[in-house]
Amino acid sequence: MLHLKTHYHPEIKTLENKTIFTRLSTRSITLQGDKILLMYTKRYEDYSLPGGGLDLNEDKIVGMSRELNEETGAIDICNIKFFGIYEEYRPWYKSDFDIQHMISYCYTCDINKELGVSKLEPYEINNGMKPVWINIHDAISHNENTMVTSEKKGMSIERETFLLKLIAKQFNLKELDDLRVMNAV
Repeated sequence: MLHLKTHYHPEIKTLENKTIFTRLSTRSITLQGDKILLMYTKRYEDYSLPGGGLDLNEDKIVGMSRELNEETGAIDICNIKFFGIYEEYRPWYKSDFDIQHMISYCYTCDINKELGVSKLEPYEINNGMKPVWINIHDAISHNENTMVTSEKKGMSIERETFLLKLIAKQFNLKELDDLRVMNAV
């Protein structure tokens, strides 16, 4: 399995003598041309890959497909391929553990461009989450601006921006973006 990165939240100084809760999750990478399917979250002013936590003993691909469908309404999910693992250690704000160890299994896939109805959870609705097709470079630029200027940014924005930059590089989306700009002139 390809390990993409391990990120330590700035508040995490050591793992020694800490209780750690491990959460397994998935992230979906769905591209159509130079556009990528992302979730915009109004509360945190950021774009993120669709995804979320795996249920106990849930198969990773089944969980990825479930999360993608629930969050975006994606249908006809196919050609699923493993992309890599992103690990992070973040503060855990509940009394039972000191640190959360989040392991995100990232997959590429194809879907029908037309989205069905999403089934967002109440907290996702309250956070103002919605699926959007967006130019990947616009999403990266937006997230970078949020990291610098917003008091609202969430703990996931570093992961999401890293992954978006890696995806753009891996799939040569800069060339597609350059063509889009040239054709607009």
